[in-house]
Amino acid sequence: MKGVVVLGSTGNIGVQTLDVIARNPERFVVSGLSCGANIDLLLEQCRLFRPEVVCVAKGVAGESLEALRRLVPTVLSGPEGLLDLARLDASILVVAITGVAALEPLYESMRPGLVVALANKESIVAAGAHVMARARERGATVVPVDSEHSAVFQCIRAASPAEVSRIILTASGGPFAGRTRPELARVTVEEALCHPNWRMGPKIAVDSATLMNKGLEVIEASHLFGVAYGSIVVTLHRESIVHSMVEFADGAVLAQMGLPDMRLPIQYALTYPERIPGPVRRYDPWRERSLSFAMPDTGSFPLLRLAYEAGEAGGALPAVMSAANEVAVREFLAGRIGFLDIAEIVESVLAGAPVLGSSCIREILEADAYGRAAAFAQAARIAREGVQ
Repeated sequence: MKGVVVLGSTGNIGVQTLDVIARNPERFVVSGLSCGANIDLLLEQCRLFRPEVVCVAKGVAGESLEALRRLVPTVLSGPEGLLDLARLDASILVVAITGVAALEPLYESMRPGLVVALANKESIVAAGAHVMARARERGATVVPVDSEHSAVFQCIRAASPAEVSRIILTASGGPFAGRTRPELARVTVEEALCHPNWRMGPKIAVDSATLMNKGLEVIEASHLFGVAYGSIVVTLHRESIVHSMVEFADGAVLAQMGLPDMRLPIQYALTYPERIPGPVRRYDPWRERSLSFAMPDTGSFPLLRLAYEAGEAGGALPAVMSAANEVAVREFLAGRIGFLDIAEIVESVLAGAPVLGSSCIREILEADAYGRAAAFAQAARIAREGVQ
C-alpha cells in the first residue's frame, strides 16, 4: 500500500487522481489532502478516503471545522500548513495546485524515495533548475502528470538522454484554433472555457485557448528533460490522440498515443515504474478520427513565441512571465479585460522587467511578486481605458 498526499484535491486533477485511487484500493491509501476553498467537496473526500491530515488554504471555522475534525485527526491551514502536509511521510506526492503557490511545498517535499506526481507547470517554469537539482540531491523522482510531458517521459525511457534529438509537443489548439485576431477580440469567457477535448480547470483552459499552456510546457520540458529550446517544437494536433513525440539521433520517432483522458497519465505517475489496467477506453485506429498536424499561428497567439523568448533568456524572466499571465488570466475570467489583453499584458510586463535575481527560491518568489504587481497595474489601466 502506497500512501498518497494530494495537494489540490478538489481541483480537476485532484478529483481525477482520487478517482484512480478509488479504483485501486489494494494499492493506495490517501494520507493527506489539501484544498483552496471548496470545503464541501473536501468533506466528501474525507468521508470516502479518511486521510490522516488535511490542509485548507485560508483556514476554516464553525460547523465546517467541526465536521473536518470529526473526520480527520489533524487539520492544518495556510502556507505553513501546506508545507507541513507536503513533508508528510508518504510514498507519493501529487502536486495538483495551479500557480506558484505550489513552489515552496514542492521544493520542501523532496526526500529519498519520494515520487512527485507533478501536475503544476508554473513552479517548474519559474524555478525548474532549482526544483530538479533539489530532486536529484535528495533522491526524489519527478514524474510529470501533464499528458504531454508524461508522453515524453514514457518515450524517453526507450533510450538514453544522449540519444534524444528533438521533443515534439502536441497542442490541441484549444477552442479558437484557426481564428484571426479580430475574431479573437470578441470571444467570451464562456467560449474560452469550452475546451474541445479535455476536462480542465478554468486557468488551464484559458491558457490552452491562448497557447500559453504550450509555452509553459516548452519551458517545463527543457527543465524536466534537459533539452535545449531549439530542440523542442510544437505542433497543432486537433484530435489530442498523440500526446507528444520524441525524435532520436537516428531519426526514429516514438509517439505516445491514447484517447484524451487525464486519468491515464495520472495513473502512470501513481504506479510508476509499473503499468496496470486502467479505466480509460482503448484507442481504436479503425474507429477513431484520422490524425492531423499543423504549425501553430504565433501571430494570432503570440504567447507561445513570448514563452520561447523568456525561456531562452532565462534568469527570472520565466517567473515574471508566468506570474503576469496568471494575473492576466484571472482578470479575464473576472470580466475586467478582454481575451487579447492577456497577451498584451504579458508582453508589456516582460518588456519592462528589470534584471532580477534567480539564484534561490526567495529571489524567484520576488520575481513572481514583481510580475504580479506589474500585471495588476497593466490590467487596471486597460480596465480604466475600457470604461472611458
